Order: sequence, then C-alpha cells, then structure tokens
Amino acid sequence: MNSRRWAQAALAGIAVYVAIDVALVFLRPHFSVLHNAESDYGSAGRYAWLMDLNFVLRCALSLAAVRALVLVAGAGGRLRVALASLSVWAFASGLLAFFPDDPVGTRTHGLANVHLVLALVAFVAVVVGTRSATRTLRLDPAWQPAVPLLALLSLGAFVPIVLLAKAHLRVYSLGGLWEKVFLGMELLWLGVAAAWIARGAAEELPAPAPETA
Repeated sequence: MNSRRWAQAALAGIAVYVAIDVALVFLRPHFSVLHNAESDYGSAGRYAWLMDLNFVLRCALSLAAVRALVLVAGAGGRLRVALASLSVWAFASGLLAFFPDDPVGTRTHGLANVHLVLALVAFVAVVVGTRSATRTLRLDPAWQPAVPLLALLSLGAFVPIVLLAKAHLRVYSLGGLWEKVFLGMELLWLGVAAAWIARGAAEELPAPAPETA
C-alpha cells in the first residue's frame, strides 16, 4: 500500500474516532464533557466497549499516519525520534482498552492505575512526536506550506495540557474539557499531516534498489 492509501486510512480512522466519541456523549449522558476524562466512557457500564474500540482505533489510525510519514519522509535521521514517539503513543493508546478506567470522583485502584500510567506515557509521547516531527518536516520544501499549521497545533497543544495539569481530573474541574481539547489538537495534527500526504503534496520516497550479488 502506498503513502496516500495509508494517509487516507488514517483520515478515515480519525473521522470514525470522532464520531464514536460524539456518540458516547449521548449514549452515556451521566458523564460530563467538561468534568469527565474521555477514558471514563470506557469504564464499567453499558457501551463501555465502544470506548475500548476507540482506543484500539486510535492505535490503528496513528500507526497508519506513521507509516505514511515513513514512506514520504523516511524513517532515519532527525525523524526517527518523532516516529518512535508517535508509535509509542499509538501502542499505549491501544493498550488503554485492556485496562478500564475508574471515573472521576471514584477511587482509582487496580487496572485503573495501569490505565493512568499508559495515558501519561501516551500524552508525553504524542507531544514529543508531533513537536519533533514538525521541527524536522519544516526543513523539507515539500512540507513548508503545511508546517505553519502543524507548528500551531503542536505548540498549541501545550496550552490545554498545562491547564489539565493545573485542574487535574477532579469532580467539577474543567480537566475533562482540557483533556479533550488536547487530544483534539493532537489528532488534528495527525489529520493535517495525513491530508497533506493524501493529496500528493509530499512525494513518496523511491523504493530502495534490490541488492545484487
């Protein structure tokens, strides 16, 4: 599959991911968009499986975006750290599905503690990945028209994550809102990068020539 197909798969995944998140707001209305973490929609109860599915989808769409980037920009040099970080974000996101969260306002224990650690790893990894990738891609003339928006999103994501750290995920805090804004900005970064590749603005690297004896 070429880079444009992988990018299109990432874009489709993002669209479905957002649709499921929006559906869960209505399917589990006792959780607050402002106060509850996204992960709370995957806590024990009806429709929890939908959030679990979304965590796995987030892994898949992120890996599709990483693959598209590898095909157009390579996996070596300065981009290696970015791609590795985005891969960590992807796998940590997928693992969240197997460690249910305890909702805001309840005691966190057992598997929920693992969930929190995985979420922290994922958040740090995506921040490092998108910032590092942006700084590397700005050196590529083919990416320069897209870099301002990528830079705005990767830098802008620091605002909600700092506000989340300040508010924490407490009852009646706005931690849930800041977390969703942060995730939205990082997913939008992946979407912009995937869209740039999907429209053919970034040329795919030629396949390496086969070795001869």
